[in-house]
Amino acid sequence: MKHNMIGWFEVPVNDMERAKKFYETVFKVEISIHDFGGILMGWFPDRGEVPGAQGTLIKQDTYLPSQEGTLVYFISENVQNELDRVEVAGGTIYQPKSQISAEHGYMAAFIDTEGNRIALHSRT
Repeated sequence: MKHNMIGWFEVPVNDMERAKKFYETVFKVEISIHDFGGILMGWFPDRGEVPGAQGTLIKQDTYLPSQEGTLVYFISENVQNELDRVEVAGGTIYQPKSQISAEHGYMAAFIDTEGNRIALHSRT
């Protein structure tokens, strides 16, 4: 089976309800919470047979939110759409919409309510 190298991602959270509300507001999605023996996971919606990795919010003692770790990029139609909702939802803009190149589109980054640095990417 051929696939992209990223198969799954987990975004650490301290407060699952706060993080759930933030990501639902920014991305206009519904996140479902699942409890696996004390490990809480907030699953991002599965969009079926489309490119990209699945992922979750995760609350567990050994997962610590951070601005210094791995950077996850969420795909967007236009990064400004989500960026415009970040501060309203309680986050902060880390890097405004910036062109990578004409060929590679745009990116932006924000700090979520848990202290994680998260990025956005779009072609426009």
